[in-house]
Amino acid sequence: MDITAELQKIVGGRLSVSPSELYCYSSDASQVKGIPDYVVRPKSTDEVSRIVRLAYENRIPVTARGAGTGLAGGAVPVKGGIVLDMSGMNRILEIDIDNIQVLVEPGIIQDTLNETLKPYGFFFPPNPGSSAMCTIGGMIAYNASGMRCVKYGTTRNYVRDLEVVLADGTVIHTGSKMLKSAAGYDLTQLIVGSEGTLGIVTKARLKIAPLPKIRKLVIASFENAETAGQAVVKTFSHGVIPSACEILDRVSLQVLKRYDPKLVLPSEGDVILFEVDGTENSAREAAEQIMAVCAPLALSIRLAESEKEMADIWAARKLVGAAVSRLDPTKSRIYVGEDVGVPIKKIPELLKRVQEIAEKFNLPAMKYGHIGDGNLHLALFIDVLNKDEWDRLNKAADLVHRTAIELEGTVSSEHGIGAARAEYMKAQWGPALEVMRAIKNVLDPKGILNPGKLGL
Repeated sequence: MDITAELQKIVGGRLSVSPSELYCYSSDASQVKGIPDYVVRPKSTDEVSRIVRLAYENRIPVTARGAGTGLAGGAVPVKGGIVLDMSGMNRILEIDIDNIQVLVEPGIIQDTLNETLKPYGFFFPPNPGSSAMCTIGGMIAYNASGMRCVKYGTTRNYVRDLEVVLADGTVIHTGSKMLKSAAGYDLTQLIVGSEGTLGIVTKARLKIAPLPKIRKLVIASFENAETAGQAVVKTFSHGVIPSACEILDRVSLQVLKRYDPKLVLPSEGDVILFEVDGTENSAREAAEQIMAVCAPLALSIRLAESEKEMADIWAARKLVGAAVSRLDPTKSRIYVGEDVGVPIKKIPELLKRVQEIAEKFNLPAMKYGHIGDGNLHLALFIDVLNKDEWDRLNKAADLVHRTAIELEGTVSSEHGIGAARAEYMKAQWGPALEVMRAIKNVLDPKGILNPGKLGL
């Protein structure tokens, strides 16, 4: 069968087979690489169904892709085949304020969705650092979260129904408009976080939330990251749940100050950003509680003076991972060992051990991330032309992953497993990995959906 001709019958000119165009789809932000044989840009569920059915009949791998902002190789076609570029399916199909939900296609950008919802007084809360670029479909595939998931939860907490194309081209719905249901298996939650290995999402019905009336930001610095972690544990144990709780170590502060010298940040120590939201009274009370709890441990602590200062700090925080080159232009940040998580009580131990690992392998490191839910982002940066530094980097990353598992945590809190972390699935899940593999084999018996991912 002439696959190129068959794909052209479905999508016409929205098909790429030239080497230069295929190369553009061979990677994401990770070190994983893979060249597709075809790139197809569908515009409808029917087109996706027909493409997947063709692939199923001919045992051709299919990898769905949104904006390509992933950090684990999840959208990289490591087995070749078809890349489904879903970015063209980017419509908001329904805004249903009465039922507190929206219906969208997977290619919609998260910030675009939230800008559309803002006049209604609502928003879609999960907010990864790539919110200006990442698609809702990608967020669903990896159960993305971000800075405000401490209070608001992750993507899976907002997905009510999915339209999904299965491996043989069958189209199903996994849920309904209902905010709750006790009817059968929860297929929606099975698809969320499955990284495109069980089906292709073509529509999503999402719960939305009211925009908070006001936000306040507490900026606290501590002698070291371990003490900062203790302050977070102490804050939670006093019953205060911030909307966001972020750590920026000393290196992160240097990076941010070089990125934007006008930022008013502490000049010493490791910093925790505690954001609280709600009404004027509730937000002020929560901020005062945090300051009282953390003051005995802190070098300095204060409230942000204005909404503009808060906005500037959060904008800089979103870019800290990419701005690390400002510190040393001869080195590049490599995305390995960078998304581990542990139970909140074990955050101080994780911070201590990660620092010891960086020192053991003599690698400059930057620690930042969503410390309020135990999720630490570690930025290791090296001279990419130095083989010895690559070797030390990979050994350090491996030890970071295994340390997280040892501390009863996870090798990925929000960026996904993809191909980059697949080797750790057995260590983290044990016999449960075989249950996942059994589910995969039932829904995708020919193994065409995003093969080579999740260790399956």
